[in-house]
Amino acid sequence: MRTRAALLALALGGFGIGATEFVAMGVLPQIAQDLLPNVWAASSEQAIAQSGALISAYALGVVVGAPTIAASVARFPRKRLLVIFTAAFTIGTILSAIAPSFELAVVARFVAALPHGAYFGIAALVAAQLMGPGKRGQGVALVLSGLTVANVIGVPLITALGQQSGWRVAYLAVTAIFAAATIAIAFVVPEQQGDAGATIRRELSALRRGQVWFALGIGSIGFGGFFAVYTYVAPLVTEVAGLAESVVPWTLVAVGVGMTLGNFAGGVMADRGSLRAVLQLFPIFILAMTGLALTASTAVTLLAFLFLVGALASAISPAIQTRLMDVAGESQTLAAALNHSALNIGNSLGAALGAAVISAGLGFIAPSWVGVGLAVAGLALALVSWAVDRRTTAAPALA
Repeated sequence: MRTRAALLALALGGFGIGATEFVAMGVLPQIAQDLLPNVWAASSEQAIAQSGALISAYALGVVVGAPTIAASVARFPRKRLLVIFTAAFTIGTILSAIAPSFELAVVARFVAALPHGAYFGIAALVAAQLMGPGKRGQGVALVLSGLTVANVIGVPLITALGQQSGWRVAYLAVTAIFAAATIAIAFVVPEQQGDAGATIRRELSALRRGQVWFALGIGSIGFGGFFAVYTYVAPLVTEVAGLAESVVPWTLVAVGVGMTLGNFAGGVMADRGSLRAVLQLFPIFILAMTGLALTASTAVTLLAFLFLVGALASAISPAIQTRLMDVAGESQTLAAALNHSALNIGNSLGAALGAAVISAGLGFIAPSWVGVGLAVAGLALALVSWAVDRRTTAAPALA
């Protein structure tokens, strides 16, 4: 029971992170109208595209914070670190909610994101130890389950709250989740010592390994396809499919259910071979995004393909994280955190490229085609990684 409660507390932290990261997608039009009123008056499309910078700023914060924080704190007790991280999230999200201007909101989102990768990295190591041998991928998936469940329950509900009461109220609700996670972790997660032999130099030594960079590239580029789609899901629903704004939260539920189911399936697949899982999942991911781009104007197919895109993207995530841990040697803390740097480079890349094609006048379906291209590039990198492994080992490596 203590182990189960600890895993739930870790997942609650992930739930808060999922809410703070993804709620912006659902209330992006409200943020654009409030913080960029002059741009909105001239062109709502341009204002929404410009507001994508908030999502890119959060992603950049993860990219910067994950390796620097994780490498610096690997030797410290893990429970204490998790409490500090969730407390920092609480403060950062409050700053996001009260930011008086667009520029300060961008800065606040960057600051709020700094502990993201380190939290998931440390939490994944704690969960893997609690789960026991042979279940590392499932431990990673359990921690990530908070993030995916947030997309089923938290993000849609908080999006609806933001649409009714304002986007600032939505972020205050996220603040309350982080405060609850801080208390839960402090009370129910058992003490775990850090890696006493860890040093910044040893952790960073993982970056000398070619397969680490391949894994990071797969996550950064391939997973960017998901964010090219998900960042602009609100206008995809209202402008392309012609549905009411009230449908947006239900669309987010469909994506979130897909992400939750895909996450657990991906954890099981990762335990059977992380690179194998990546190679199996990416082709289906590409097909799902192609289907979305071709049929997004119809409500039923829009929801169906968004469900599939969410499921497949989420299944890929624990596979990439497990792959990083497989190839990083002793640098396990850094490897577990770097996955989130990679995924948030993808977040920033997908959001930025999506904004570029929208600003170019190509419409709100164009980001889905950007997503297809990024996923194809991710699959190509995975194939190169497998080929390099095959040449440097006695047998083909699909671990």
